[in-house]
Amino acid sequence: MYRRFILSLFYCCLFISGFAQDSSYVRWSVKSEKLSQGEYKLVFTSAISGNWELYAPSQDISGIPSSALIFKDSAISVTSPLAGPADAISISSPIFDNQTFQVYRKGTVWTAVVKIPGEVPAKLLGTLQYTYGKGDEFYPSESQAFEVALEGGVLVNNRIRLETVDLANPAAQCGIERTEKKGSLWSIFFLGFLGGVVALLTPCVFPMVPLTVSFFTKKTGEEKGMTNAILYGFFIFLIYVSFSIPFHLIGKVNPTIYNDISTNIWLNLGFFLIFIVFAISFFGYFEITLPSGLANKANARQSSKLLGIFFMALTLAIVSFSCTGPILGTLLVGTASEGAWPLTAGLAGFGLALGLPFALFAMFPGWLQSLPKSGGWLNTVKVVLGFVELALALKFLSNADLVAHWGILPRELFFGLWILIGLGLFTYLMGWLKFPHDDQGQRISPMRKGFAGLVLAFSLYLVPGVTNTKWANLSIVSGFPPPHCYSVFKDPVNCDKPLTDYEEALRLAKETGKPMMIDFTGWACVNCRKMEENVWPDAIVKDLMEQYILVSLYVDDKEKLPISRQFVFQGKDSVEKRIITVGDKWSTFQTENFIASSQPWYVLLSPDEKLLNPPVGYTPDKEAYASWLKCGLDAFRNIKAASTDQ
Repeated sequence: MYRRFILSLFYCCLFISGFAQDSSYVRWSVKSEKLSQGEYKLVFTSAISGNWELYAPSQDISGIPSSALIFKDSAISVTSPLAGPADAISISSPIFDNQTFQVYRKGTVWTAVVKIPGEVPAKLLGTLQYTYGKGDEFYPSESQAFEVALEGGVLVNNRIRLETVDLANPAAQCGIERTEKKGSLWSIFFLGFLGGVVALLTPCVFPMVPLTVSFFTKKTGEEKGMTNAILYGFFIFLIYVSFSIPFHLIGKVNPTIYNDISTNIWLNLGFFLIFIVFAISFFGYFEITLPSGLANKANARQSSKLLGIFFMALTLAIVSFSCTGPILGTLLVGTASEGAWPLTAGLAGFGLALGLPFALFAMFPGWLQSLPKSGGWLNTVKVVLGFVELALALKFLSNADLVAHWGILPRELFFGLWILIGLGLFTYLMGWLKFPHDDQGQRISPMRKGFAGLVLAFSLYLVPGVTNTKWANLSIVSGFPPPHCYSVFKDPVNCDKPLTDYEEALRLAKETGKPMMIDFTGWACVNCRKMEENVWPDAIVKDLMEQYILVSLYVDDKEKLPISRQFVFQGKDSVEKRIITVGDKWSTFQTENFIASSQPWYVLLSPDEKLLNPPVGYTPDKEAYASWLKCGLDAFRNIKAASTDQ
């Protein structure tokens, strides 16, 4: 066991060092031979430069296979594994206790046989893994992606780029003023600020305000203490804003990464479980803390100097994690699909709300006397947050369920669980439900009873959501529950299923002579649902939309495309992207043609695929949205009139 552990560490080091290794020492080409219907032999030809040694296939190297064929579509089976010619030579490896392995020191040919069920694609996508090295150098599991043509395969229309779309010169410039981005940033900043205020009122943070301010003013004098407390608050703000820096860096590499993060199935399931754990912790059954060594190290670096104040602020951020973590996590995940700057705006609001009180109370120390004393009300705030975390956890489970099409959390069940959570919170606020840290015999204040009444009213407001009636469209919470069509009912009342394939919509547009409206949307997109449930049903908007062929393209759909429709697309930046899922195709279609990666994103095209007016995003103003739709229709009529005159 000890030897296996050492080898595992060794492989990790090799993988890390391998990032800098030039794998062009072994180059591959691939072709296919048809054996029977759906059965093909793949022939891999290698060229080896220098004195490198290519390990023969189908060898076990201390638990790691020397080669492998990998296909993202599990329907493809390898009926005959990789095999090479018999001219391999034996070597004794000094890395593995002089074990004997078969290697090639010159170019060679490997073959494998694969079986493809159903419709055979014109091209097959896969990954070849191989191992090479020399002397004491060793590079296992090097990957080479390949695309190979298949004889008799079906050539389908995998068109991504629309050559007729010119974003700089639409048919008309009328549309919506581009002010929504600034407004969105300020609204996210405000939401982050509210989240910080809530975090401030938790048992982990609130008692620290008078203690810290008193520490500064008494230890260093009132004037210098004021300066130090202001610096302390500023460093809290700076620490939280710095959390967004990595997102700015990764966004430059891949602009769709934010959507990939926010709609990743396993990440959403992970957040669902984390939020459930946080909720149970808030109820008082156990305490979640970061490793004590982390806080101790930060605390040990404190001094009266500037760096010491910074580490004091860092210590607060660490020790208050059990209360701020869930709120901060909600903020991060809620804005993850929006991009790096919305994340920065939200974190700035959160950090400002946490840091501002320290500065204000240092400038006006008399205010400290007006602060309410710590007590049972802080635990009440924490338990309330626990119920909120339960409700938010369901949103993450719903995201994973929607993009994977599992069907385990339809709209009505989602509402039913929210109603139960709301009733549970109501009974707690009324004092009928107790948790471990609640004071026995605590008097229920009129304010708490009033808040309980609001919670009960909200829970009753959600009740129509479990019905199949026109009243099931609850505008206040639109965007959080699954869409109307994701229902337990066979024919949901408020469900209008649009087309979901661009080429089919284009065909209908040409047949009917109507323009097209492309709705770039997502299963887990909150603002998309708000538009569909609050703006689209408006009588004027609905009438205008009926004059278009509507197609909704889901950029986060994780359903795999049929094998015949999977392909490799080379973008304008010469970067190749493997189109495996429905979401891969439509997210690439959006970014390639319309230089946008956010949802919702609306585009109006003529039947000959000309851009009618500038595309727009989230537009909650019904009149503005109707004006944009009318603008597109006017532009289309002008195009038709001009072509008739000619």
